[in-house]
Amino acid sequence: MEQTAQKDRNFYTHIASLSLTKLCDGLIDPKLVLAWLLTTVGAGALWVGMLVPVREAGALLPQLFTAEPIRRLPVRKWAWVAGSIVQGFTAAGIAIAALTLEGANAGIVIVALVALLATARSIGSVSYKDVLGKTVAKPLRGQSAGTAASVAAAGVFLFGFLLMTGLIDRYTLVVSGLLLAGVLWIVAATIFASLQEVPTAPASPTTVGVWRTYWQYLTTDRELQRLIVARALLLATAIAPPYLILLAGESTGGTFTALGALVIASSLASLVSGHVWGVFSDRSTAKVLQYAGMLSAGVLAAAVGLSSAGYFANVVVVAATLFMLMVAYQGVRIGRSTHLVNIAGEHTRTSYTALSNTIIGVALLVTGAFGALVPVIGLVGVVVSLAVMCALGAWVSTYMTG
Repeated sequence: MEQTAQKDRNFYTHIASLSLTKLCDGLIDPKLVLAWLLTTVGAGALWVGMLVPVREAGALLPQLFTAEPIRRLPVRKWAWVAGSIVQGFTAAGIAIAALTLEGANAGIVIVALVALLATARSIGSVSYKDVLGKTVAKPLRGQSAGTAASVAAAGVFLFGFLLMTGLIDRYTLVVSGLLLAGVLWIVAATIFASLQEVPTAPASPTTVGVWRTYWQYLTTDRELQRLIVARALLLATAIAPPYLILLAGESTGGTFTALGALVIASSLASLVSGHVWGVFSDRSTAKVLQYAGMLSAGVLAAAVGLSSAGYFANVVVVAATLFMLMVAYQGVRIGRSTHLVNIAGEHTRTSYTALSNTIIGVALLVTGAFGALVPVIGLVGVVVSLAVMCALGAWVSTYMTG
């Protein structure tokens, strides 16, 4: 009876902590919030353009180097706690930099802080999946992530609503959101520290070496190979939104500026789909990835058609298209995360997470070069290419088990 109560407490502790950190992610979103902030302080296009690559790749690439030290910790929740605390102080630092610096100086400092935040996030990402596998039963893992995504989306929705209505000065609201994110990350760390995690005997060094062990995992585990390939192809769901905005700008003959509407569309997608994808993932993670890939391919194909017909000049059409794409994106995130936890063992989860995330970090940098293709094949060509990637990701997912 006591063991059941402990598992229930752990389940809700995960939801509470993850809800707060996902809300923080929305308040500090580099694609929208930080890009607008750097533009406002006059940082310049160079530093604005570096935000997303630094944030996304920085959160993935270090994991191959941080995984082994974390794997040797008997209680691994403390790695997540430390990462969350660092992210909290970093978010506050970004707010202070925005208030005290201007121009290129603001850009340099804020991008550097984003790099630090991303590194701390990488530590949290590696440790979280391992702690989740140790502290939450398999039938509930997807639900914990999905429910947290839906809860956090409600807060981000309110943030987007305030941005759209102009009830509060936008600059004041953005800076206040950064400071709030700093506080909430530290609160999340405090909550997560209360998890009841049974110590694991530290893994012994392998005789063949860590790097050879990683190579062995990659070359012998067919399911891990399929997951990495599918995840790499489905990166298209993450990098497509800016191209939808560019399509909208092309349709209107200017720059698409409805920031609040897009934040609301994105948060609403998480709110209505996170829990559903989570429950579905507890039944079949492979099908979640398959259906999410098919949905995103269809949405991007529809975006091309709507843009060609002139409908992308309408903010409602653009927001609705982004909403459907973000629904698919939530499915990809929850499905691939839950699938990795399920296919790995207690002593391989951290290594599998680091290995796959590092490879995806490299793939992310490669897909970032899609912008260079715009002058060659046009925006429509890029979006069509991303739709093809999603369709291929769905196809690869049909060969996965789970």
